[in-house]
Amino acid sequence: MSRIAILGGGVIGGGWAARFLLNGWDVSVFDPDPEAERKINEVLAQARWALPMLYDRALPAEGNLRFASSVAEAVADADYIQESVPERLDLKHRVYREIEAANRISPIGSSTSGFKPSELRVGLETGERVFVAHPFNPVYLLPLIEVVPGEGANDNVVATAKKMLESVGLYPLEIKAEIDAHIADRFLEAVWREALWLVKDGIATTEEIDDAIRYGFGLRWAQMGLFETYRIAGGEGGMAHFIAQFGPCLEWPWTKLMDVPELTDDLIEKIGSQSDAQSGHMSIRELEKLRDTNLVSMLRALKGRGSAAGRLIADHEASFAPLSPASDGFVSVERSIPIDWTDYNGHMNESRYGQVFSDAADATMAAFGADADYIALGFSYFTVETTIKYLMETHASEKIVVRTDVQDGSGKKLKLFHRMCRAADGEVLATCDQLLLHVSLETRRTCEPSPEIAGKLAALVAM
Repeated sequence: MSRIAILGGGVIGGGWAARFLLNGWDVSVFDPDPEAERKINEVLAQARWALPMLYDRALPAEGNLRFASSVAEAVADADYIQESVPERLDLKHRVYREIEAANRISPIGSSTSGFKPSELRVGLETGERVFVAHPFNPVYLLPLIEVVPGEGANDNVVATAKKMLESVGLYPLEIKAEIDAHIADRFLEAVWREALWLVKDGIATTEEIDDAIRYGFGLRWAQMGLFETYRIAGGEGGMAHFIAQFGPCLEWPWTKLMDVPELTDDLIEKIGSQSDAQSGHMSIRELEKLRDTNLVSMLRALKGRGSAAGRLIADHEASFAPLSPASDGFVSVERSIPIDWTDYNGHMNESRYGQVFSDAADATMAAFGADADYIALGFSYFTVETTIKYLMETHASEKIVVRTDVQDGSGKKLKLFHRMCRAADGEVLATCDQLLLHVSLETRRTCEPSPEIAGKLAALVAM
């Protein structure tokens, strides 16, 4: 597709690299850290496990990854540049000057969580192409990107960059005005500040605070945000009633948001020891996998309802290239197995094999014209018999391909044979014989398909 340069290979830079690489972009990374390649490959390994499980289609073929020896080498042929170096303005300015010497055209997004674009552009001849593109960890799963152009930005460059971000399933939220910490981090800072006071004053532990979030309002915020949540809390009176009812409490001294506790050694030790007691039994990699497992399941649930971030995933998936016939059978399914399809034995539940072969039948029907438009005319094919053979275990994140042979399409009958294979080595994991009959949706009885459908079916049988 295109080429992106990632400058800075930490947690955020690695997440950026994974998001673009797994969506088919070629990625160049520069980071002077001698451990950068190892760190990024560890992030990539986790992203390769997690991101494909969000989709019911296979992601595009992975792009090429290379590690550059300098800023100039990384950005020279890049269509987009993402700067994710440490939060030091002098360092960012030095990096931008090196970019400018090697590439004076491509958009430059900064992952900064605090600096404003006007501060980033100081001293640059091509500063109008620099803007804030602030992501959230893990970048390869969470779609929000806060885009802050600021005064003096090149609108065309920013618009082009936003389309690039959207093409890999991200959600660029443009913030019209420059403001310290943008939008989301200001909320996080407020919650973090109050949490520090609760720990310092001995009111709550780190685990109790996390429990209050994850068992309560965090679940509501994930799908509705703040204002929509409170609109419901106002009942039939809506937001106006909510504000009238709860507005006066804003004058009560509940919080300490205008004050910051001093981060003394005692407070730091208290927070650290409580955090160790809470989750110190798990390594960082184990925590990342737990986080990503939960995020995938929640995002897939939202996708199933076409809601919030789930709708974004569905829209992104709809942009993938269509499946096509192959010499050894029509490729009817190509995807990764999501974590919520596995059971207590650690492999895919047998009911999900039925789901895969049902999806394969739908894709095959669409290939010869029995698609949503045909169904809207009042006709379809109904399954009357399936025989599934379970040959090998299938695990979460495993990429599979289903090849479908149309064995009979004469008259009212449609006979399909599906082979579900592991994409990595072609091992056949399961097979399914499926018999369907053409029906009228008005009478719910069998009938002959249209001549056009019959003709396309005959062509598929002859392949």
